[in-house]
Amino acid sequence: MLAAITSLFFYLEKKTEWNLFNYFPPLIFIYVVPVLLSNTGFIPSKSGVYDFMGANLLPMFLVIMLLNVDLLATVRVMGKGVFVMLLGTLGVVIGAPIGYMLVSHGLGPEAWKGFGALAGSWIGGTGNMLAVGQMVDLDESALEFGYAVIADNAVYLIWLPIMLGSKNLAGWFHKFTKVSSKRLERMEEAARELVRDKGRIEMRHFLYLAFIGFSVTALAIYLSGQLEPIKTGSGQVIVSANTYKILLVTLFGVILSFTRANRIPGSHAFSMALVYLFVARMGAKADLSNMDESVFWFLLGAYVWIFIHGGVLLGAARLFRVDVHTAAIASAANIGGAASAPIVAAYHKPALVPVSVLMALLGYAIGNPSAYVAALLCRWVG
Repeated sequence: MLAAITSLFFYLEKKTEWNLFNYFPPLIFIYVVPVLLSNTGFIPSKSGVYDFMGANLLPMFLVIMLLNVDLLATVRVMGKGVFVMLLGTLGVVIGAPIGYMLVSHGLGPEAWKGFGALAGSWIGGTGNMLAVGQMVDLDESALEFGYAVIADNAVYLIWLPIMLGSKNLAGWFHKFTKVSSKRLERMEEAARELVRDKGRIEMRHFLYLAFIGFSVTALAIYLSGQLEPIKTGSGQVIVSANTYKILLVTLFGVILSFTRANRIPGSHAFSMALVYLFVARMGAKADLSNMDESVFWFLLGAYVWIFIHGGVLLGAARLFRVDVHTAAIASAANIGGAASAPIVAAYHKPALVPVSVLMALLGYAIGNPSAYVAALLCRWVG
């Protein structure tokens, strides 16, 4: 059923080319439809399938996704734009506790976990949201996880048009940042050289990816079980076995991206297909029965938070003197991940689409540890 729902909306997007999907991407429907089906009893909200996916397939697709990270190429093409993105990430990290502090009075005691999961999405993508949820022991059926998903999509509907519309402000923006006119020309030239054909996808490539994914997952699960949890003086667990597992998977994935595993065709498409299955799983496990007015406070905190990110990003663009296209892609790579960064790049400068994907993948690499720090800051504020 999860595969059917996921397939249906991508089929409709491709077959119909409805403008609806420009404003409401398939991701939203892939989450909402299972929510409705599980909360009305058509599909179960608890299943061994969900448990298996959470324990094994989540770390697997994180590994496969990180194989595509090319840190050296990203730095070579984007130059100072990478620092703008990293400072945008810092804006997400520091904006989380500020937004949470302003609205925590209207939220439950576990809401900091929801903010941590949302930080994962805003630094890397949906995969990081799921991963950070595991790191802070937040189940997808929890109300806070549902709020994080709602806020993620509600902010996306506002922020994406802002990033697209920023192209029209290029004249003012470039005067503000004092960017060199030659920078964009050099960047576009380097981006055109970045395009690399990995070759035709064959059956054996999926076997290679499955082997790498499951092997790294097994190793991470084993090592995380050997490490002692880190606790506070009062006995609260700061770093659990799940935290270790996700951090190890992230580390191993980045290390493998420097090997020949980086050249296996189909890794990005395969991992993204698994991500969307997980989004459907998130919806199927969501429980709406306890939803109340606290969702308003969560959304308010998220909107405060996103504009803090925007302010930091603007300051970073001025500091490093980058163009509006780079700044918009840097923000999209943070907030929307690999699904949104190419959309923004294609609208601003089509030649920058390949590097926008690399920047989004860089977000996947740093998303888990960075978002976990944001979650701990929110916990401290709470």
